[in-house]
Amino acid sequence: MKTLFFAFRCSFVALIFSLFTITGQAQSAQQWQAGQVLSTTALGKINIDSCFTASPITDQIFKRIWLKSFKRDCTVPTDDLRYLRVLHINKDGHTQMGELICNKAIAQDLLDIFRKLYQAGYRIEKMRLVDEYDADDERSMADNNTSCFNFRKIAGSQKLSYHSQGLAIDINTRYNPCLNTRTGLVQPANGKRYAHHRINKKNQPIRFIDKNDLCYKLFIERGFTWGGSWNNPKDYQHFEKRNP
Repeated sequence: MKTLFFAFRCSFVALIFSLFTITGQAQSAQQWQAGQVLSTTALGKINIDSCFTASPITDQIFKRIWLKSFKRDCTVPTDDLRYLRVLHINKDGHTQMGELICNKAIAQDLLDIFRKLYQAGYRIEKMRLVDEYDADDERSMADNNTSCFNFRKIAGSQKLSYHSQGLAIDINTRYNPCLNTRTGLVQPANGKRYAHHRINKKNQPIRFIDKNDLCYKLFIERGFTWGGSWNNPKDYQHFEKRNP
């Protein structure tokens, strides 16, 4: 009898723990923690539409980006920016929460694109604000992080990047590095092995972006330009919209 009671108690505790875990994940989806993985059960309790949203920059979000991606000399009003919440499939094939800041002019484009990529099971390792890396582009890229807004100049130039307006996005950055075809410089440095001989293999979890890639096709359909089409640099990770 004691053995049966002990077994029942263990099963009950396990059930309660499981329910708390699922409930906690559902609550996390409401609070939104980029990088949080959601179980299939938790996803069943969530309205997917609520996981692909764009909202104005709140005071809470602004505190995260001030003096990082949003520098003192930033010329873009916060009213022109939007905070996006999206779901994506991570490198291991699990549903994960992501976040981006972009220009309001491309917010709906990005929501539609990332929803289609999510539905297709397209893998994006992580999507966190570049501010989690102190707006250090190299650190963010080296961690294979997908990001958008960052008020900064183009590397090696005095010209502002389209990222400064929130009109450019870099995707799966380590696997799709930026290659200077004149100097051989690769950014991020740990993406050098992926800068040449970019042929996708059958079971490759993170795809190299090329003209046959779903990511490429969706962005081009929406009027974006792909950096991988440029002569120099070959910026395989980069999409920008010049006249939104």
